[in-house]
Amino acid sequence: MISFLISLVALIMGYVLYGKFVERVFGPDERVTPAISKADGIDYIALPSWKVFMIQFLNIAGTGPIFGAIMGAKFGPVAYLWIVLGCIFAGATHDYLSGMLSMRHNGASLPELIGHYLGKTTKSVMLAFTVVLLIMVGTVFVYSPAEILHGIGGSSLMWICIIFAYYIVATMLPIDKIIGKIYPLFAFSLLFMAAALMVVLLVKWPSLPELWTNFENMGFGADASWTDNIFPALFITIACGAISGFHATQSPLMSRCLKSESMGRPVFYGAMITEGLVALIWATVSMYFFYAPTPGYEEMQVATGFHTSAPSVVNYVCNDWLGIVGGILAMLGVVAAPITSGDTAFRSGRLIISEWLKLSQRPIMNRLYICVPMFLCSIAMLVWQMENPDGFNTIWQYFGWSNQTLSVFTLWTLTVYLVRRKKPFVITLIPALFMTTVCSTFIFVSKQALQLEPSLGYSLGALCGVIAIVWFALWYNKHGKTAEKEA
Repeated sequence: MISFLISLVALIMGYVLYGKFVERVFGPDERVTPAISKADGIDYIALPSWKVFMIQFLNIAGTGPIFGAIMGAKFGPVAYLWIVLGCIFAGATHDYLSGMLSMRHNGASLPELIGHYLGKTTKSVMLAFTVVLLIMVGTVFVYSPAEILHGIGGSSLMWICIIFAYYIVATMLPIDKIIGKIYPLFAFSLLFMAAALMVVLLVKWPSLPELWTNFENMGFGADASWTDNIFPALFITIACGAISGFHATQSPLMSRCLKSESMGRPVFYGAMITEGLVALIWATVSMYFFYAPTPGYEEMQVATGFHTSAPSVVNYVCNDWLGIVGGILAMLGVVAAPITSGDTAFRSGRLIISEWLKLSQRPIMNRLYICVPMFLCSIAMLVWQMENPDGFNTIWQYFGWSNQTLSVFTLWTLTVYLVRRKKPFVITLIPALFMTTVCSTFIFVSKQALQLEPSLGYSLGALCGVIAIVWFALWYNKHGKTAEKEA
């Protein structure tokens, strides 16, 4: 538990100290924000800052910091290092700068920003890549809630239809009509659940493995079937609690709703740190469940033991520790939270495509022109997923890698921006190089991808990192001395 407390303090101090430094690097000012200058009553609407924070938190969180932390905790307390260092120096920096850069470009979506700083060809590739990723997010977050609700009553198909109907309404309506009203409530429930679990942890004070005495992959000793290596698997498994490319598709939604640039650090950097805190709590709860002297799964008599799925861990722990209230919160966590991530994913997709087509979103028919094909693609993907026994896992695994790959392109975009503004670009360059190596190595060694022999796969991953360094050095030598006019 000492490792947990140190990590908790580190995340809070990261917001106070490093978050302030990153804010100073960017330099927010008093210029008019897109929420005011481009107000359209649909997507550009000035909202109260506290509400923007709660929506941003739920948009980027969903079940990510819960499920990812639970699966990542199987590696042991080394997960704390990635959550803390990844969140402070990579994820929160990534979210803050992408959100603020969107504000400086009139609420531009991620592909537009990538195109501006990395070129039109990269923009075209990433536009398609991002839209497919967002459709995957919407699809995977339809099936799992529908299956859970099916267990309560009604058929899976009925719940899928209901969820899709909600998606259509939420994606089409002005952002303040549904998202602005119910998201703060769901965000509060996630935060309350995490806070309640932390209180129980402090009261129980379970004996848990500490980082300094268990600095290894504990999964190898826990189960013979565990084959994942810390590098790169941990950095793909824990995404939303450390760094996630999906967040950069969500930050522009809120960049269109902030009244002042000065609120960027609390909203963008702060929401990511808050998500890191939630991930930290769930990682600690999960280490109790998997690695306490008497593991939680034994105390609760869970037959699946080390192989208990993340949603099941949520249900077992919340019901056992928090009673009826915990059961309700768990239901909100595993049902409502993914649904809310799904609808904002489709909303982001609509806005990205509308920017590409230069199609005004004021007329409702223009929104339909974009939404109908997106939903048809999602339904086709969902049908394939349901007809294939391993369909959900397949889509989820590719979503995980695609998500982190998107963060790579976002970090390189931010690095180019900082170079052109003559600002300390090392704050995004190091995370960009690290995540480039992580995503490249995963493709080479993962059993879900090429599954090369380890020595070859890791060598190729390292080579990709070296190529990225050389490529950047050559680009910097050619373009780094010319400052770009401030946006």
